[in-house]
Amino acid sequence: MRLKDRVAIIVGGGQTPGETIGNGRATALLFAREGAKVFVVDNRLESAEDTVKQITDEGGQACAFAADVTLEPMVEAMVSACHERYGRIDILHNNVGRSKGDAPTVELTLEHWSEIQTLNLTSYFLACKHTLPIMREQQSGNIINISSIASLCSGQTLAYKTSKAAVNAMTQNLALENARYGVRVNAILPGLMDTPMAIERRAAERNVERAVVREERDRQVPLGRQMGSGWDVGQAAVFLASDEAQFITGVCLPVDGGHSARIG
Repeated sequence: MRLKDRVAIIVGGGQTPGETIGNGRATALLFAREGAKVFVVDNRLESAEDTVKQITDEGGQACAFAADVTLEPMVEAMVSACHERYGRIDILHNNVGRSKGDAPTVELTLEHWSEIQTLNLTSYFLACKHTLPIMREQQSGNIINISSIASLCSGQTLAYKTSKAAVNAMTQNLALENARYGVRVNAILPGLMDTPMAIERRAAERNVERAVVREERDRQVPLGRQMGSGWDVGQAAVFLASDEAQFITGVCLPVDGGHSARIG
């Protein structure tokens, strides 16, 4: 087992209801299958508990915790609860975000700009800020931030791209700042994924069948003309969290079926 007895906080370990599995839930399940004790955090407790049930039904170890990670006291409570329960924190996996409300610059409201930056960026900062003292004390740790290829590729909206580009920059800075403590920090940049957050909202907003949204997105993916899944992101996270990646830090890893290769 690649993560045996390691303690992992999965922020965003529940998921939006839908037909497929989300990045956070898939990562939580894969971490548990690799032997990790998983502390599943979501703003909806019932969703975190659903993930925990799936883990424990397979014989894994997990517990659920409800938190709004845009609020610093709740982030402090999250980190303290995990540390008190397990005695250490080996992995912090930041996997929350939204693009709803984003728009071209002159149409984008300040309210939506602020909400997107707060969830997509500030929550990651807060989780890192309060987990790093524990990892530094341990002289070991692993932080994985979920970014997006939107941070690299051109798009029609502003706030989401900006927030994810900032996540990349934060990841690189944290990697250098904490290397001397034995803490590695990397980011995963998913491309077009068949997850509930990606499909359900778009289908509902456009009042079309999910299959229509999937077909449009599949056509944009170079590798096999098919989107990835939450499992693809989870497998990348397992690798980055494992000792197989012990000499990798400060990396922004696209998991996108070649989508971002078009930059070249």
